[in-house]
Amino acid sequence: MSFTPDDKQEFQHVEAGDLSKIDDREYEYVSGSDEEKRLVRKIDRHLLPMLWIMYVFNYLDRTNIGNAKVGGMEADLKLSSSDYSLVLSIFFVGYLLNEVPCNMILARSKPSIFLPTIMILWGGMSIGAKGINSLGGMVAFRMVLGLVEAGFFPGVMLLMSCWYKPAELSKRIAAFYTASLVSGAFGGLLAGGLIEGLEGVGNTRGWKWLFIIEGLATVVIACFAYFVLPNYPTTTKWLSADEQRLAVARLHNGQEEAGDMSHKEAFLAALKDPKTYALGYKGRIAQFMTVPIYIVALVISVTAGWNADRTGQKAYTVLGAACLSVISFIICVSVHNNAVRYAMICFGGAGIWTCVPVFLSWMVTMFDGREKRAISIALINGVGNLASVYGSFFWPAKDAPQYVKGFSISTALMGLAAVLVFVTKWRYNDKGVAGIPEGRR
Repeated sequence: MSFTPDDKQEFQHVEAGDLSKIDDREYEYVSGSDEEKRLVRKIDRHLLPMLWIMYVFNYLDRTNIGNAKVGGMEADLKLSSSDYSLVLSIFFVGYLLNEVPCNMILARSKPSIFLPTIMILWGGMSIGAKGINSLGGMVAFRMVLGLVEAGFFPGVMLLMSCWYKPAELSKRIAAFYTASLVSGAFGGLLAGGLIEGLEGVGNTRGWKWLFIIEGLATVVIACFAYFVLPNYPTTTKWLSADEQRLAVARLHNGQEEAGDMSHKEAFLAALKDPKTYALGYKGRIAQFMTVPIYIVALVISVTAGWNADRTGQKAYTVLGAACLSVISFIICVSVHNNAVRYAMICFGGAGIWTCVPVFLSWMVTMFDGREKRAISIALINGVGNLASVYGSFFWPAKDAPQYVKGFSISTALMGLAAVLVFVTKWRYNDKGVAGIPEGRR
């Protein structure tokens, strides 16, 4: 396999989102070859560890507000219960507003620049939280933080879809998603050590040091990311010319992608596609999450992601995980034995944490064209994150210990998710959709 000078010049203008420019007559792709396996391992080494570490700090910077509250922020800023709810919710208002614009920008820019840059921005903002001394300042901080962080998670989903085949995505997105589980499980321990150990140092409260230290670490990680993250296969220096051609050809694999679209055309195409509205995700059970719950979720989600890729049945994997949550939550609200209820919360949470990455790995392969895929990913992720705005209101303290309303709503939403996944699979796979191979089902 070799390039002529003219071939190479032409190939350098081909990106993963414009696969239709590959000339299949010049290159015969063989799936599962030793050459492809070596390439995938190389992509894994260069892409996944950096994205995983970035997501750990993304999740820390997003959720450390709860640890700061416990560490004295609530008293220092004189926050009432409704004030704190506003501080929590306003983040997701900014997040939802900016997801689609961010992915529209990313679709036409370089991920190796875009993702680290927004990471430096939110890390720098966290460092600047030292100067917050009022409710208004905290609300403004959280609102802008949401606007900045909005581009990260859907941006990562778009980037991964440009490097991996559908049958490879589930286990890798599940592995990526474990960063949030690790961050959630051990973020509290880190926060406790920082708040207690640095309380009063430099005349600064411990909860402010939490923002400062985690923000500084985020900026450092982002600086490394500039040199590690790739862009797209044809513009990546650590791939040889032959590897670049293989990287694009294996994604192309006989499937035509939509040509270049304007932002307006891609946005309208995403809005008109019913698959965009099929499913978001729901998962606000943070009140119960402790280390054992995260560990159970990690084991089940990674196993399910691996199996979804192995069998190619991503829709049924999501359906099964949603049903697991439904059954678990019904038991939670029906029994009074705390040990049984805790076990069911573990499995119910694991069902939710499994649905999200496997569903995303299924969804990102169902839209043609990088522009349309970018907008669809952002819209779906945005709708799913609406749960973070209204979810906390489902679990008032007066409902303890059964929390009938919260578990009932969660059961209904996960049941609806199961129905929508089933209908989507039946409508777009079993009835047939041009360009969607068996492995994407």
